[in-house]
Amino acid sequence: MGTFILRRVLGAIPLLLGIATLVFFVLNLAPGDPAAAYMNPNMPPEIIEQLRVNLGLDQPVHVRYVKWMMSFFTGDWGYSFAQSRPVAAILLDALPNTLILAAISLVLVFLIGVVVGVFQAVRQNSLTDSSLSVVGLFFYSMPSFWLGLMLMLVFSLKASEWGWPFSLPPTGVTSVDYDFMTAGEQIRDRIAHLVLPVATLTLALAAGVARYTRGQMLEVVRQDYIRTARAKGLPERTVIFKHALRNSMIPVITLLGLNLPYLFSGAVFIEYIFAWPGMGRVIVDAIYQRDYPLVMATSFLFATIVVIGNLVADVLYAVADPRIRYD
Repeated sequence: MGTFILRRVLGAIPLLLGIATLVFFVLNLAPGDPAAAYMNPNMPPEIIEQLRVNLGLDQPVHVRYVKWMMSFFTGDWGYSFAQSRPVAAILLDALPNTLILAAISLVLVFLIGVVVGVFQAVRQNSLTDSSLSVVGLFFYSMPSFWLGLMLMLVFSLKASEWGWPFSLPPTGVTSVDYDFMTAGEQIRDRIAHLVLPVATLTLALAAGVARYTRGQMLEVVRQDYIRTARAKGLPERTVIFKHALRNSMIPVITLLGLNLPYLFSGAVFIEYIFAWPGMGRVIVDAIYQRDYPLVMATSFLFATIVVIGNLVADVLYAVADPRIRYD
């Protein structure tokens, strides 16, 4: 296993280099001038030229590429054009918020998806199975940004108008009076702010995992070894959770690696809709402001997280099925 992990880590290095190269040239070949944000019609040409020299934009693209790659992989990610702060400091402020949002959503996606999928498979063709399939298809077909807006409308705006006993905060990480709350109130306040963005990310992906789990379970429960387990008199719960579910998990684990890009790309829209100060909001603002150093660093960081997620999925294959060995 150790050799396999080392081999995959070494194999990821050229992949990350290719991603960094692609991101750099795509951004630098895009139309427009990143120095335009600092210019105004009354600025003298010599000042504009000096501004381009200060930003390093007067050099050829290949020279900038080599300098950027050398600085980037030695930990110097440069300064943000728009915020005049080190890019690393901006990402360190935003990354924890995105990881919290993505980690909680990922756990809930597989927890809810697997439980619902197993429940549907056990009660195949029942009214409950059909109802859950319709509900799952509804959430699976909804665009995440539209679902987020609808949840915000119902559980924040309309909940107050309709006199519901609760109303969830629509945006932000904490309330305005967060610093004046007790420790328990601060925890409840943070959880309340997490509910809507996490629900938006979770519902659509959990519906997909549930449908996949249901299909795999229905295929496994028809195998001979399941019939043998039942013939031996094992309790149905043992047959389902010990024999059938474990063998259904390998294809479902594949979804872990496949869902990570969707989760982070979805987080870009969700963070912007819910004013969540994470990586998604940072990259959208950076694109609007043509902040090239910040866009390149954020894109590379997203790609690195996805590569790590796929590596974890490969390791989980062997955990779910000990017959799989990579060495």
